[in-house]
Amino acid sequence: MSPRNQPHEIVERALELSRADGCMVIASERSTANLRWARNALTTNGVTRGRTVTVIATVDGAEGTASGVVSRSAVTAAELEPLVRAAEAAAREAGPAEDAQPLVTGVPHSPDFTAAPAETSSSVFDAFAPALGESFAGARAAGRELYGFAHHEVSSHYLGTSAGLRLRHDQPTGTLELNAKSPDGVRSAWAGRATRDFTDVDPQAMDAELAQRLAWAGRKIELPAGRYETLLPPTAVADLLVYQLWSAAARDAAEGRTVFSKPGGGTRVGEKLSPLPLTLRSDPRAAGLECAPFVLTSSSGDDASVFDNGLPLGRVDWIRDGVLEHLVTTRHTAGLTGLPVTPGVDNLILDAGGTRSLQEMVAATERGLLLTSLWYIREVDPASLLLTGLTRDGVYLVENGEVVGEVNNFRFNESPVSLLSRVTEAGRTEPTLPREWGDYFTRAAAPALRVPDFNMSSVSRGV
Repeated sequence: MSPRNQPHEIVERALELSRADGCMVIASERSTANLRWARNALTTNGVTRGRTVTVIATVDGAEGTASGVVSRSAVTAAELEPLVRAAEAAAREAGPAEDAQPLVTGVPHSPDFTAAPAETSSSVFDAFAPALGESFAGARAAGRELYGFAHHEVSSHYLGTSAGLRLRHDQPTGTLELNAKSPDGVRSAWAGRATRDFTDVDPQAMDAELAQRLAWAGRKIELPAGRYETLLPPTAVADLLVYQLWSAAARDAAEGRTVFSKPGGGTRVGEKLSPLPLTLRSDPRAAGLECAPFVLTSSSGDDASVFDNGLPLGRVDWIRDGVLEHLVTTRHTAGLTGLPVTPGVDNLILDAGGTRSLQEMVAATERGLLLTSLWYIREVDPASLLLTGLTRDGVYLVENGEVVGEVNNFRFNESPVSLLSRVTEAGRTEPTLPREWGDYFTRAAAPALRVPDFNMSSVSRGV
């Protein structure tokens, strides 16, 4: 990579080329490494690299400020001028931006703004790959087959603006998904982990966990649809609450369109949502879940604004001790709703002070269901945030503190907001990988939850 092609040079050159009244440039460098395996053997591996440059031009007019956004991949310094001109043309052709705000100023420069981007490589798997090989050998000897993949990505984001901001954030993201199957394919179990560097994942421990689940699945039990006491593992809890966060835009709530809308007008901020002391928070500096400490976005909507790029982010409690404290706002929607400025943050943590592990919660269950994960989650009714979806890769019946067999899969109908109001126990918070949203949202921590009447609305076959 020549010096003129360094990301910070791309940013500076684009700003120099700009003729707009305001300009923001985001240069993102990404490198990835991956492993894939099937039937206890590696099948593919590879390393990729790429770049995306986004130029956001703003143009002032008599009726207000317009913005134009253009993104392109694999851009070099020599190709920047057409990109900048395209963003300016898009701004001139657009009407005034409803979310227009002054560009962010006063944020200290990142000291490493001019440094080369961080990168990953196949060496990230140096300790993990041999342990995975041992898992293959153990699984083969025990008559089960392992499938899955490991993915690691490092993204370096450089943000520069005509208002003087020079910010940079390096984001490592790793995911591991492991499936164990019986040789006939009838029994299947899944486990997933999120990681920053693969030093904290143990494929052999995961394989042992999956072996236990395959053993549970040796006995099949048919159950009808209905409401069951259910233990939701952290991955399922995270999937539901990530969707809740995505549905928590303050403007939508204030305009009466969501579950967070107050009957008669306004929002439900200040209402108690759970009898347990649940705290749902985001924090860019949360240990192991670190993410960008400033707004970094290439599009505007009710929950994000390009004009907020560079705005500092800190911890925000969405729910504190069971009470709804904040909804997602931009500077624009905060002004519309009268709520504080609390943009979204790229992680999510649920904590209720619980100390029990999922296994200990199973041991304390007289009769109920233990889920593995959820998938194909879709919204049914935004007014109540009613979601539907399917269970996957193992639903188990617990009786008198013991798992006694695997039951059929179900379709569920549940609202995470309603669910929080009915939860009777929360376990120990731990990092988890939201299975359904793992391609978009990986930095999460949650406890297992006990729900006394989880709604299994119908039996699902063939999953």
